Amino acid sequence: MALNIPGLVSLSVFFMLTLATGIWASRKSKKDQQNRNSTEMAIVGGRNINVFIGLFTATATWVGGAYINGTAEIVYLPSKGLLWVQAPVGFALSLAIGGFFFVNPMRSKNYVTVMDPLQETYGNMMGSLLFIPPLLGEVFWFAAILASLGATVRVILDIGGSLAIIVSACIVILYTLLGGLYSVAYTDVIQLVLFTLSLASPWFCIPFALVNPATERIYYTATHQSYQVPWIGKIEKQYLGRWLDDFFYLVLGSIPWQTYFQRVLSASSPGHARLISYLSGLGCFSMAIPSVLIGAVAASTDWNQTSYGLPSPLERGESAMILPLVLHYLCPAYISIAGLGAIAAATMSSADSALLSASSMFAHNIYRKILRKKATETEVLWAMRTSMLVCGAGAASLAFYSSSVYDLWFLSGELVYALLFPQLCCALFAPSTNTYGSAAGFLVGLLLRLLLAGEPALSIPPVICYPACSLVNGTYSQLFPFKTFTMLLTLGTIIAASHLAAVLFQRNLIPRRWDV
Repeated sequence: MALNIPGLVSLSVFFMLTLATGIWASRKSKKDQQNRNSTEMAIVGGRNINVFIGLFTATATWVGGAYINGTAEIVYLPSKGLLWVQAPVGFALSLAIGGFFFVNPMRSKNYVTVMDPLQETYGNMMGSLLFIPPLLGEVFWFAAILASLGATVRVILDIGGSLAIIVSACIVILYTLLGGLYSVAYTDVIQLVLFTLSLASPWFCIPFALVNPATERIYYTATHQSYQVPWIGKIEKQYLGRWLDDFFYLVLGSIPWQTYFQRVLSASSPGHARLISYLSGLGCFSMAIPSVLIGAVAASTDWNQTSYGLPSPLERGESAMILPLVLHYLCPAYISIAGLGAIAAATMSSADSALLSASSMFAHNIYRKILRKKATETEVLWAMRTSMLVCGAGAASLAFYSSSVYDLWFLSGELVYALLFPQLCCALFAPSTNTYGSAAGFLVGLLLRLLLAGEPALSIPPVICYPACSLVNGTYSQLFPFKTFTMLLTLGTIIAASHLAAVLFQRNLIPRRWDV
C-alpha cells in the first residue's frame, strides 16, 4: 500500500486547526484573567465555563480513541460481542451518579481538584500517597490514547505510527501549556464537532460500510452465525461475576478522576455543573453507536472478498485495529480519511484532558500544599507547566509500547477504583473518618488488589484464589468480582479503623501524646 497523500494532508490540516484553536483560546484566557487567580484560571477556567462549552469538553473527554476503538473491537470479538460493551452505559451512569451525589459537595466548596477534600480531611501526607494512583492512571491513559492514534494512522496512511504519536503529543502539550483549561475546552468543541460530522454522521462512514458487497446484513448476523458467531454475544453463567465486576468498576471507578471533576468544577454554578454531568452522560452513550455499528459490520464481513484478504483480522491478531480496518477496506478512500479525522479528534480531546489533570494535581496539591507552601501564583503556574512537559514526554515514550501501556492503564484504573473511590466517599459523606482509617484502608486495598489478587498482565500470580478462580493456559483468571469486593473492603476498613482510633484516643486507652 502506497502513502496516502490526501489523508496525510487532511490530518495535517486538522492538527493545524486544533493548534490554532488552542492558541486562540490561550489568548482569550489571558484577557479573561484580569482580577482572577492565574492558577485557578489555568486549572478550572476561572469557574467561568458555560453549559455549552462544558457539555462539549466533558463529552469529548470520555469519547477518546480507546473508547471508540475499544467499543468496535469488543463487538467484533467472537468471545465478547455487544453484551460485553459496557463502557457506553457505564460511563453514562457514572456521569449521572457523579452529578447527583458528588458535584454539589465538590462545587459548593469551590474545590480545585479531586484531591482537595482528601487532603482537607486526611492531611497532606495521606493526600500525597493517594495522589500516586490517579497520577499513574492519567499518564498511562495519555500514553494509551497516543498508541491508539498511532495504530490508526499506520493502517490508513501507511506511515509509521511513531510520527503521529510524536506530532500529536507535541501539539497537545503546546496548546495545553499555553492556555490550560480554556485551550482544552475550546479545542474539545472543535474535536467533538469533527468527530460527530465525520464518523457519527449518517451521511459518512456507516452507510458505505453497511452496503459493501462483502458485508452481510447486520440485523441477520446479530442472531445468526455467518462468517463468525452472532455479534450480539452472550454472557455465560460462569462469567457473570466478572461482567458485574467490570460494570461496577466502570460506573463507580470512573467518578474519582480529575478529568471529570475538572469539568464540573469549572462550571459557573453547581446547577450548571450537574447539568453538564447529566447531559455529557447522554453524549457519551450516543457517541458509541457508530463504533457499535462498525464492530457489527466487521463481524458480518467476508474479509476474503476485500483487499485485506485472509486470514481475518482476528486470526492475524489485529482485532484492536478493527475500526480503522473497516474504514480503510470497506469504505471509499475519502471516507476513510474522514474517519481518520474523527479518530484523531477523539484521541486528542482525551489526551489533553489527561495531561492537564495530572499537571493540575501535581501543581496544586503537591507543589503548593506540600513542597512549597509559600509559592507565588507564578511559581505554581510554572510548576504546572513543567509537570506538563515531564508527563507528556513520559506518556509519549510509553506509547511506543502499546500492549504494555494498556495493561498498566487498566491496573492503575483498578487501583483508583479500589483505593480512591472509597476514600473520596468517606471524605465527602463520612466526615467522622480520620487519617488512621484512611491509611488502613489504603494499605488493605493496595495489598488485596496489587499483591494478593495477582495481575496476569504483569505475570503476578495470585496469592488469594477467590471462588471460581481458574487456570487457563498457565495463567490464573479471577472470575469472582474481586475489584468491587476490594473496594467495599477498603471502604469498610476506613470507617472501622477511623472509629476504632477515635475510641482508643477518646477513652485514653492510647495516650493522646501518641496521636500523630
